Amino acid sequence: MSWGTELWDQFDNLEKHTQWGIDILEKYIKFVKERTEIELSYAKQLRNLAKKYQPKKNSKEEEEYRYTACKAFLSTLNEMNDYAGQHEVISENMTSHITVELARYVQELKQERKSYFHEGRKAQQHIEICWKQLESSKRRFERDCKEADRAQQYFEKMDADINVTKADVEKARQQAQVRHQMAEDSRADYSSILQKFNREQHEYYHTHIPNIFQKIQEMEERRIVRIGESMKTYAEVDRQVIPIIGKCLDEIVKAAESIDQKNDSQLVIEAYKSGFEPPGDVEFEDYTQPMKRTVSDNSLSNSRGEGKAELKFGGKSKGKLWPFIKKNKGATPEDFSNLPPEQRRKKLQQKVDELNKEIQKEMDQRDAITKMKDVYLKNPQMGDPASLDHKLTEVSQNIEKLRLEAQKFEAWLAEVEGRLPARGDQARRQSGLYDAQDPATVPNCAQDRESPDGSYTEEQSQESEVKVLAADFDDEFDDEEPLPAIGTCKALYTFEGQNEGTISVVEGETLYVIEEDKGDGWTRIRRSEEEEGYVPTSYVEVYLDKNAKDS
Repeated sequence: MSWGTELWDQFDNLEKHTQWGIDILEKYIKFVKERTEIELSYAKQLRNLAKKYQPKKNSKEEEEYRYTACKAFLSTLNEMNDYAGQHEVISENMTSHITVELARYVQELKQERKSYFHEGRKAQQHIEICWKQLESSKRRFERDCKEADRAQQYFEKMDADINVTKADVEKARQQAQVRHQMAEDSRADYSSILQKFNREQHEYYHTHIPNIFQKIQEMEERRIVRIGESMKTYAEVDRQVIPIIGKCLDEIVKAAESIDQKNDSQLVIEAYKSGFEPPGDVEFEDYTQPMKRTVSDNSLSNSRGEGKAELKFGGKSKGKLWPFIKKNKGATPEDFSNLPPEQRRKKLQQKVDELNKEIQKEMDQRDAITKMKDVYLKNPQMGDPASLDHKLTEVSQNIEKLRLEAQKFEAWLAEVEGRLPARGDQARRQSGLYDAQDPATVPNCAQDRESPDGSYTEEQSQESEVKVLAADFDDEFDDEEPLPAIGTCKALYTFEGQNEGTISVVEGETLYVIEEDKGDGWTRIRRSEEEEGYVPTSYVEVYLDKNAKDS
């Protein structure tokens, strides 16, 4: 089966068919290109969808992602990003392995096809020239034969006419001989050209055209094989990402299975627990007794401040329950006494950790200066040791100042932990701290400092508490580790941190997050190793690291 023998006379149709084959190839390239664009568009839409449902800047959504169900949803969003990435891989591989390769092949195919058909046309033109030469010699031979016949007839006529001179007859005879010779020459030329044409025609139809058509046939078959291979590649590109897509789906299932309803319920308790005990029964107050009366020792009002909530006849009771007390809207007290006990404990613990970290930084700086001073002492040419004394003294003063500050907050923390119900050993900071105190000191102190509306006051001096606790806390700071960064945040608004423990930020600034919002509306951030504090959660957009959230 060869096009050269079977289709020897179908040059034009083969030219059309091979052009159609190239058109089919280009159509397939266009199809794959549009598929890659669809994959890219789909991946982009998936990424936008995942981004749309990521935790937003408001604190409520940030708070939601502490729950296992929300963590699972966040994992699903992250997996959707990976899922989208695989569709981008499909697009990239189809572009590089199919679209680009086929486009290059089409250009080569067009050049090859052009050369073959150019060679075929050249052969056609040659055989047509040979045919024209044959036709020309044939017509010349025919013309010369007719001229010779006419010359012969004229000679015979002149020779038979008795009135014609002998010279005219001789002239006619010579003319007839010349014409006969010309006819013979034309005949010989025609015969030679005919034989040559027959050889050329035989070679054209049995050698040149079959060879050219065979090359065209092989070219067309390669094109067919190539498009088949491209279709296989098209399927393989999809098949290669199926395992990874399967892993993404497996991770989504795994995240769904990690949802723990009991854990989420416990998080609700930790988020909203105030630390107060439910109020006891309100005793009957007998108004038949003398008009001047005292509040029952067992009433809730008495527990909020004995002797501070005297009521007059006809007046309104101030002994309100904690859940219905409005929070103070003024400046936050240094000891966070405006917060419920549990939330206050968390804030104080954060403050203590922060101060311990600052102390550790200062101690590291002091050690570094001390080492540098030793180097200067051993090598005076490197610097003057005395020049470091001022800096060393300043750092030591900072350490002492921070320690006193930490001891103050440790005392408040011990007071709060002493008032809260038992939380287990893991919630206690130092068991030795409480052994050094009078067991009755802490609860009584808390009762004396609580005001009728449920908040705390600073009526009792804290200096004595600090002095009593100072020795117990001196050895604790070396054990405190700096809080690692768990993510980053971007300031949405400018915030002037004027209160102690807060930090000022500028709109658009990027900082490190070292502690999430614990439900009180504040997030702890760090600008540098020496600058950190709290900012309102609603003022920043937080991006937590995945590893930090999973840990």
